[in-house]
Amino acid sequence: MWACSGVKVVSAAILALTLAGCAIGPDGPKPAELGPNTALLGIRQAWVTKTGEIGFPLDIKVVGSTVTVASSSGVLQLIDARTGTDVWRVDVSTALSAGVGSDGVFTAVVSQDNQLIVLESGKEVWRQKLPAQGYTAPLVAGERVFVLLADRSVSAFDAKSGRKLWTQQRAGDALVLLQAGVLHAVGDTLVVGLSGRMAGMNPQDGSVRWEASIASPRGTNEIERLVDLVAGVSRDGTVLCTRAFQAAVGCVNAARGALIWSKAASGSVGLSGDDKFVYGVEGDGKVVAWRRTDGERAWVSELLRYRGLSAPLAIGRSVAVGDASGLVHLLSREDGAPLNRLSTDGSSIVAAPVLAGGTLVVVTRNGGVFGFKPE
Repeated sequence: MWACSGVKVVSAAILALTLAGCAIGPDGPKPAELGPNTALLGIRQAWVTKTGEIGFPLDIKVVGSTVTVASSSGVLQLIDARTGTDVWRVDVSTALSAGVGSDGVFTAVVSQDNQLIVLESGKEVWRQKLPAQGYTAPLVAGERVFVLLADRSVSAFDAKSGRKLWTQQRAGDALVLLQAGVLHAVGDTLVVGLSGRMAGMNPQDGSVRWEASIASPRGTNEIERLVDLVAGVSRDGTVLCTRAFQAAVGCVNAARGALIWSKAASGSVGLSGDDKFVYGVEGDGKVVAWRRTDGERAWVSELLRYRGLSAPLAIGRSVAVGDASGLVHLLSREDGAPLNRLSTDGSSIVAAPVLAGGTLVVVTRNGGVFGFKPE
């Protein structure tokens, strides 16, 4: 969704790059026209609720049967995905640039004025000033809060007290994406995206255990050389598959730090997957399934080209993907054939759909939170 050609450079502690959503618009390619809805898969809207408008890279956090969402203005909600009702709702009274991270007890977001804000069971417990902007949702694990910032630093904080435990700073390119990066836990390893590399870090002290390159910078200028890893990884056991912005998709064994495969790809949003395939969306709206074992393409669907697609979600026998007109498309996991199409509020889907409590949950730019259940 943070897609294709319009480029804006923003000054910060370092330079940041944001991509305008140009897949749909008078100056871009015409979106693919949709045929009649096939409705081969029974699913219905079960509930709808409302949060505020969303203009930052939201990560919908799933813990059990709940989802946590946040608005740009700083309203956080823990929602029971089975019913659509709020468990709690809190206003942190500041605009957000990243979130949401949670382990079910502690919840963390990053504000536009560079504050890490942590809540415990829906009540704010501390704030810490950060040295740079953050666009990646914090990772909350083991009573620690990990943050990846736009200056390519990684830090750990004690979730209860807010005390900083360690910081590791890595050199990088002059530009980064104004987009969420990779910050994930696999066993006792903290996995972080650093430029086009996946790095495995010791969560106790931040030391680097291994690095694996998904893509190497190429091109004649800094924009062409951007290969940051983008949020939305597909995990199967200890194998993580990820996307390097407009360069490649690849899979790494996070237990050993060994690259399994890397294939050229041109997308800018994250991946999903199952034990057979890794699913992703290319910059022109093609939906692609790569074989998890070797990265060879299993199928490609061109039904949704130039429709401004979100990152996908593998769910049941389908792949769910949202578009810039607020539609959610369900495609077959086996061959990409259409199975159903769902409507929301007409504004773009701002994050990868998620599954919680047997409910498919999607969030729109206008702040609609929709729950869909199988019939």
